[in-house]
Amino acid sequence: IAAHLPQHMCPGDAFVCNDAYLAGGTHLPDISVVTPIFQPGREEDGPRFFAANLGHHADVGGAVPGSISPDAASIFEEGIRIPPTKLVTGGVIDAGVLNLIAHNTREPQSRILDLKGQIATNEVGVAQIRDLIDRMGAVQVDQAVADLLAYTARRLRHKIAALPDGDYSFTNHMDNDGVAGDKVPICATITVAGDHARFDFTGTGPQSRGGFNVMPSGVMATVAYAIKALLDPDLPPNSGLFDAIELVVPNGSILNPHYPAAVGARTTTCQKLAGAIFGAFAEILPADKIMASSHDVLAAMVMSGPLSRDQGDGAYVYLETIGGGNGARAVADGMDGAHAHITNSLNMPIEAVENEYPLLVEEYALIPDSGGAGQYRGGMGIARSIRAIAPGTTFSARADSFITAAAGANGGAEGSHCRVIRNENSSAAEILDPKQRLLAIESGETIRMETPGGGGFGPPSSRDVVDLARDLADGKVSDAAALRDYGPERTTAALALPDTRN
Repeated sequence: IAAHLPQHMCPGDAFVCNDAYLAGGTHLPDISVVTPIFQPGREEDGPRFFAANLGHHADVGGAVPGSISPDAASIFEEGIRIPPTKLVTGGVIDAGVLNLIAHNTREPQSRILDLKGQIATNEVGVAQIRDLIDRMGAVQVDQAVADLLAYTARRLRHKIAALPDGDYSFTNHMDNDGVAGDKVPICATITVAGDHARFDFTGTGPQSRGGFNVMPSGVMATVAYAIKALLDPDLPPNSGLFDAIELVVPNGSILNPHYPAAVGARTTTCQKLAGAIFGAFAEILPADKIMASSHDVLAAMVMSGPLSRDQGDGAYVYLETIGGGNGARAVADGMDGAHAHITNSLNMPIEAVENEYPLLVEEYALIPDSGGAGQYRGGMGIARSIRAIAPGTTFSARADSFITAAAGANGGAEGSHCRVIRNENSSAAEILDPKQRLLAIESGETIRMETPGGGGFGPPSSRDVVDLARDLADGKVSDAAALRDYGPERTTAALALPDTRN
């Protein structure tokens, strides 16, 4: 990466990059804009700080709309690769560079506007840091930064020291590596020794033949998230965290691939990695902090087609990421219809989808019986069904857990599976794996994506009858599933209670 970094920077410059191998990125749709910050009157000393922001762009070119294909064979199929490149010089945007990036995508006008927005965002950050230097002084700001990093490392070491020493392991699985084949293990072993912790991912499967590889920067982000979530949610998010831990990520694995492996669909692998870390910590944390496995995928659907005649030439790209069921805990049911772990995407309102694209959203609902049974029920998955109303539509998807499922804890049952259904409720209905690439959809056809549910916690025989009655009244659990999972006696008792729906 160092060979591609800019060697000369001046006030008013800004740089753009996205490449996983040339710029430390995680996948090509995540474009970063970086702006150096100079101390007024000391510009000759070089930049003292940087303002940076990263935005996920709906399309950056490549073989498929949305730029992410489960079976991409190399990064060259995934869109435009941008090493660190000057985009702004002395406050003036380089129109040539901006147009070069934008017109290598399916939505050039949107890319131009988005990148200009990122540039402007950094300008606000530059002004705020300069104001901070004016008020505190440059030396004091530098000291405050050093103190914050040291404080983060010290605080995390204190949390680690409170854990019992030992080795703790868990293995999560992906259905495959993006190409049909065996399940892929995602292994995490956490070794606690005093105030030091090692996260060792030895045993994880080989690098993906498809697009599910994760760069080390993505592994670091996933580990940081898991540490904050499990040990100290208020831990400041900075690099001091990594001064307190050690990472072992095998070369040539799906978590540390060799160039030019594809990396577009890396998020689901990160989700499975987070699930493995959570599973390992289940051996360490107090009983009331343990959680069954969540859906551990990022289910994404992409529909694309030509723009309407009045919109001009080009194509639209509709991208939606859909939540699922989170794992039940020792004290509560899992969250229904929520994103898990490292993703937190908002859903696009139905009205916005139908107004902007030639698509009709026919269903957006929680899926009954999708949460794993248990003393505490796993969270429910989501169904989203969309009808194409124009010719030339294609559908692509990336997810996992068509074969695997979220594991229950302490006797709880596993959650449901992820799947795609083409033309549901018709004689031509077809259940598909949720890894799809450029599936042609005729006008009038529907695609329904179902996301997985979370695992249950504790034996189903221990579920409170009142809670079961509420699930039955709300339609979250069907009578048939209740009889199967909770037994006739408990189900009959629940049905006999007064209506307690939420």
